Formats: sequence, structure tokens, C-alpha cells
Amino acid sequence: MEVYIQLSSGKGPKECDFFLTKVLSIFKREALEKQILVTIVSQEQSEGELIRSAICKLTGHDIDIFLQSWTGSLQWTCTSPFRTFHKRKNWFIALFIVNEKNEVAISEDDILYQMIRSSGPGGQHVNKVSSAVRALHMPTGLMVVAMDTRSQLQNKKLATERLALKIMNMQDLTVKQEKDLQWHNHAEIERGNPIRVFKGSL
Repeated sequence: MEVYIQLSSGKGPKECDFFLTKVLSIFKREALEKQILVTIVSQEQSEGELIRSAICKLTGHDIDIFLQSWTGSLQWTCTSPFRTFHKRKNWFIALFIVNEKNEVAISEDDILYQMIRSSGPGGQHVNKVSSAVRALHMPTGLMVVAMDTRSQLQNKKLATERLALKIMNMQDLTVKQEKDLQWHNHAEIERGNPIRVFKGSL
């Protein structure tokens, strides 16, 4: 089982980045105790070695159960380690479940080819010989038609190439949508109703 999560300090101050950096270590330690492997896929740093946002891949069993006590707003109650006289003592970050596994593998076993008759100008050959090819990618439902040549073999090759391009475009759109969602997560963190509260030095 694989699950991707994002830890984000949003638009919070340096204290939130510090909290996230410390919590990431706690998160990895608790996951390891449950035999869940945490791999950092990407991270955004702020000042020094402090982390503002991290995308992690979780691998193991019962990940959904483990995440029940982590998903949502996380609160740290402590005097700022950077601003001694700062009045604020509650700092927030959040953990979101995201989908990073967007790649669609293209295999000919997943493609259903159908030979159809060509249409349009082309003399006696048109509508008499089934040289055009319709290709359906069954996992995604994407479909293309190639009738550019009189060769069924060439049309099949063209259909496969067009289908691969269409799947690639779909992947790019999905990745963009996921990145937009991650940025939205990064910007919008609920300051309250925490799923977990940490107190004192971390």
C-alpha cells in the first residue's frame, strides 16, 4: 500500500517551519514503529535547514489507520524559540493526504484496436477496405482514430502514437491539478480544531 501526504506550514512564520521540521522527525519515528516506511519525495525549505513543506510517500500496511491521528491541523503550544517576548504561543501546521502517483503506464495489452472503414476523399479505396484504425485505451477510456494512410499497419502505428500523446496530455493536466491542490493546501491551514497538540520543547 502506498499513500502520499503533504506536511505544510502554510503562510505561517518561522516558528511554524520549526514545528514542521521537528514534527516530520516525530512522524517518521512513529511510522517506523508501525512498520511504515516514510520517503521524502520533495520538500521546500525556508531559512537554514527549516522545512516549509514536504511531500512524503508512505509504504506499508494499515496506513489509513495510522494517519487517522495525523491528518488535519497540528498544534504546537510553546513560547517562540526565536522571539522570547512574543505573546503568541500556539503555532499551526497541517498534514494532508495527496495523490502523487499520476503516471499511466502505456501497454499494448491495454489497447483495444478496431479496424474500421476510412471516410472522406480517396477514390474507390474509401469505404471498401477497413484500413482505418480506432484505438481505445481501456484503463482511461481515451480513444483515437487514424485513417491517414491506406496501410492498416501504418494507421495502427499512428493510432498508438496519438493515444500515447493523449495519455501524456492527460497526465500533465492531472499533475497540474494536483500541484494546484498542494499549493491550496499550503496556503489554507485551519488555525484551530487540531487533530493533535504538542506542548513544550520538541
